[in-house]
Amino acid sequence: MADPLTADGRAQLHKVAAGHVGDDRVPGLVALAARGGQVHAEVLGSLTIGGPPVQRDSLFRIASITKPLTGVATLALAAEGLFRLDEPVDRLLPELANRQVLRRMDGPLDDTVPAHRSITVRDLLTFTLGFGMTVDMFAAAEPWPVMAAEQRLRLATLGPPDLGNQPDPDTWMAGLGSLPLLAQPGERWFYNTGASVLGVLCARATGQPFGEVLASRVFEPLGMRDTGFWTTDPSRLATAYQPAAGGLEVWDEPAGLFSQPPPFGDGAAGLVSTADDLLAFSQMLLRGGGPVLSADAVAEMTRDQLTAGQKARGGLGPGFFDEISWGYSVSVVTAGERAGAFGWAGGFGSTWLADPARDLTVLVLTQRTFDGPWGHPVHDEVQAAAYAALG
Repeated sequence: MADPLTADGRAQLHKVAAGHVGDDRVPGLVALAARGGQVHAEVLGSLTIGGPPVQRDSLFRIASITKPLTGVATLALAAEGLFRLDEPVDRLLPELANRQVLRRMDGPLDDTVPAHRSITVRDLLTFTLGFGMTVDMFAAAEPWPVMAAEQRLRLATLGPPDLGNQPDPDTWMAGLGSLPLLAQPGERWFYNTGASVLGVLCARATGQPFGEVLASRVFEPLGMRDTGFWTTDPSRLATAYQPAAGGLEVWDEPAGLFSQPPPFGDGAAGLVSTADDLLAFSQMLLRGGGPVLSADAVAEMTRDQLTAGQKARGGLGPGFFDEISWGYSVSVVTAGERAGAFGWAGGFGSTWLADPARDLTVLVLTQRTFDGPWGHPVHDEVQAAAYAALG
């Protein structure tokens, strides 16, 4: 059994978390640190500015923390024999067969060459299918033609989630299949799109909507009763805020986007959840995968799956791959004192970190959308305080 978090450390965790709570900063949060059988939670602030207090079981939009859950569901279906990781996706996703690849990522849509090979399930898991977000496209003076076409198709995969505007899965898949790839399959890492495509793959492999796949293979076995693509109890869902001049402004109300089934269950960014549901997910991975995955599957999911060449050509900014890399739909730490840890962040205001060497989980759920790529300081500071509390 791991040593418990120290009393002084828990007090510092409270001080750090409370120091960021305020109507013009982070209206409310649940910050949770767990080690061994010990779980310490800070539950602070309000669900809505001027509204009811946050509760430990309050619901938050977890955005891109959806990606690792999608990765786990995919590996569970692979273990059932519904597809192989190195199988071309053509059988289940014929829209992605016989791909064309842009000669230049910012070039005309008809200036292409044939793909050297098919996209595989493993390419989707590692985000190396040849399509997705890269920092280059956001630095361009004018939108790339592929970005403009993607926006017209309402795919919401080359930018922030737009869950209320995406089409149904088959229409979404047809739209993606109408676009050329940005790079050859396996050539480089692109963010986001792989997880969205995995949701469609899993749905077609099982003949079930992706939300039902997640429920039967992940949520129900782990007792994650409150996680899903929408909530039937919006009173528990925090109001979402985004930074604005002089403070915060409402981005989504509790009775808004996440109070009804979306047209597209986006495996990249669509879920709401609670701190304890995500703790159950994290501890499943830290304890060898049961009853969802095998220990071997967990080990593969949470190790560096990228080659040096793939890292050299991709990332979300300078130095992105200096201390982290990518496993199967999850970030893995490759250098520094946290090497071997894994997790990810959700741009609607959430972070998750799991450290097997220390049997440590740290979760921070807020309703403040990220100010930039790395979010509000509360996330880094709570993680640092949790490590300091190890003693």
